[in-house]
Amino acid sequence: MVNKEKLIFNNVLELVGNTPLVKLNVVTSEFPGSYIAKLDSFNPGHSSKDRIALHIIEEAEKKGILKPGDTIIETTSGNTGFSIAMVSIIKGYKCVLAVSSKSSLDKIDMLKSMGAKVYVCPANVSVDDPRSYYEVAKRLHKEIEGSIYINQYFNSLNLEAHYKSTGPEIWNKTEGKITHLVACSGTGGTISGTAKYLKEQNSNIKIIGVDAYGSVLKKYHETRELDPNEIYPYRIEGLGKNLIPTATDFDLIDKFIKVNDEDSAHTAREISKTEGIFVGYTSGAVVQAVKQLQESNEFKATDVIVLIFPDHGSRYMSKIYNDQWMNDQGFFDEQNQSSAKSIEFIK
Repeated sequence: MVNKEKLIFNNVLELVGNTPLVKLNVVTSEFPGSYIAKLDSFNPGHSSKDRIALHIIEEAEKKGILKPGDTIIETTSGNTGFSIAMVSIIKGYKCVLAVSSKSSLDKIDMLKSMGAKVYVCPANVSVDDPRSYYEVAKRLHKEIEGSIYINQYFNSLNLEAHYKSTGPEIWNKTEGKITHLVACSGTGGTISGTAKYLKEQNSNIKIIGVDAYGSVLKKYHETRELDPNEIYPYRIEGLGKNLIPTATDFDLIDKFIKVNDEDSAHTAREISKTEGIFVGYTSGAVVQAVKQLQESNEFKATDVIVLIFPDHGSRYMSKIYNDQWMNDQGFFDEQNQSSAKSIEFIK
């Protein structure tokens, strides 16, 4: 990664990586141990997916797979697409994205703003349905001459990007004191690549994956069998899967814990209001997982727990930070109420 101390950068891609670690002071104040957030929203594309987009595209360039004017195609819940669109702009490629309809309108609008051609595909269809974003991306790759399909779910470079960047950053910045890593698992590249590096430094570091109810990852980790009965619609983006991505190395993950949509949404709001860190939905899921783990006495006072916060809250303004959306999901009750009372209109 380029030294971020330099005064002038050649382009935004030189800002990818080397994101800060920030201690959580309020939301985990009653829990034993030190809790540190890895703020990957500090990447120029505001998410951890900048790392894989840049790494995969540059590797394709080195191998001669990508040529000037070619088209890059990818499936995405939004963040990877934004990162690929950003890299494509700088490097002169066309960008075509198949996006899950579960993605927030904010994310879809951002993709269009970055010049990408966007195909919005229904989220709640089977993997092999021709309308699924997997199948749409494959079809577009066949139809568009001079295109490559990134295929982050089954691309080992996804894992490699984090092995070469996120893992070393966490190890070095904690001075090797990290005892636990808690990270959401979607494609699995972030958690697997980071875990691989950390386990090589200290095999005792515990890797905890966060999964969603409605996803198959936790049960597959425990049984090595994909159970279709586990699959049902859920709202969290970029977390969980209805298939088994080969970019996930399940042998590197010590355990999974599942979180639900409602608790994760409220916890994201709590982080923003108490820590002053405007986080996305999956960051809420990570801290919600820590809360649930605390109930079973997972951590002790001497532990150093690093949590990966993958993206920025601005991508969820039409979802978890929108009172109407929260109300429509049935997420407000006596304990968790609308924030509308925080606004007063002067007439």
